[in-house]
Amino acid sequence: KRTLECMAIPEIGPAPRVEVKKKYTFDGLSIEELSWQLPYGRPTDALVLKPEGARGKLPGILALHDHGGMKYFGVRKITRTSNDIHPLAAEHQRLDYEDTAWANEVAKRGYVVLVHDTFPFASRRVMLQDVPEEIRHGLSDDDPENPKNVEAYNRWSSDHESIMAKSLFCAGTTWPGVYFAEDRVALDILCAREDVDSERVGCGGLSGGGMRTVFTGGLDPRIKCAVCVGFMTTWRDFLLNKSFTHTWMAYVPLLPNELDFSEILGLRVPLPTMVLNDTDDPLYTLPEMERADRILDEIYRKAGAAERYKCSYYPGPHKFDRSMQKEAFGWYDRWLKD
Repeated sequence: KRTLECMAIPEIGPAPRVEVKKKYTFDGLSIEELSWQLPYGRPTDALVLKPEGARGKLPGILALHDHGGMKYFGVRKITRTSNDIHPLAAEHQRLDYEDTAWANEVAKRGYVVLVHDTFPFASRRVMLQDVPEEIRHGLSDDDPENPKNVEAYNRWSSDHESIMAKSLFCAGTTWPGVYFAEDRVALDILCAREDVDSERVGCGGLSGGGMRTVFTGGLDPRIKCAVCVGFMTTWRDFLLNKSFTHTWMAYVPLLPNELDFSEILGLRVPLPTMVLNDTDDPLYTLPEMERADRILDEIYRKAGAAERYKCSYYPGPHKFDRSMQKEAFGWYDRWLKD
């Protein structure tokens, strides 16, 4: 209750009407392109992926895209719907996901996977035409898919995160609160599908997707299995060591007085939870990643559910590579299928 109060989650009304814009198959998957309108901003674009020819109810995964300093892309960071992929999205997948679209790969294992753009990414991004000309820095929304324009937009939107954070605080909410509100709508839509077993739903993601996993997995009990990748440390680490590397999107005013960052995810105890860390991740210090791990381990042991928490460390920088994906997907299979 206190966490929800500090997040100041905006009330955005009942679940919106979902429009199915297109259906097709690709690489063994049935794919639906969806859209829904929230009370503010442009429509949310989303994808649903599941094995081609699947019948009956399947377990579901809410796949949460990362931040990556790339607000022009959202869903496209972790999916592929054709062999024609934007070169910058392809490069992002190569660097962060070992050249995989992880949402596709987990769907192939027998899941209905929903991936949606969240504010302020991709279809939910801030359009230059909607901000005063004096802060556009000469940029426009013309020819938006041009790689040079995509990179320019990503730099511009990164420079204006502090303005967005101030605006959200003035509106009486927080960035994690807006994230949670929009991710909860997507979870509503996933759980309401006739092809989804709403009692077997998980979520996960890398980096910004890992951060969103902390809040959605920690606060919504419909998430029966959560996998947080590349976003687990302590408030102390953010404060003393790494605040300069992070987005404004992670911070909940006043909450650190009462809960450490890892304890937000610990609110879901005893539901199954996995954390995957990279030992050379420049976004965190290893000692504080290990301290966050000890906190979560203690929470689960006190609850008599030690086997439902696991934290693994992988060599290398910030990433969700194939070996990490293999462990994450096995964790989903264990708790959502077996």
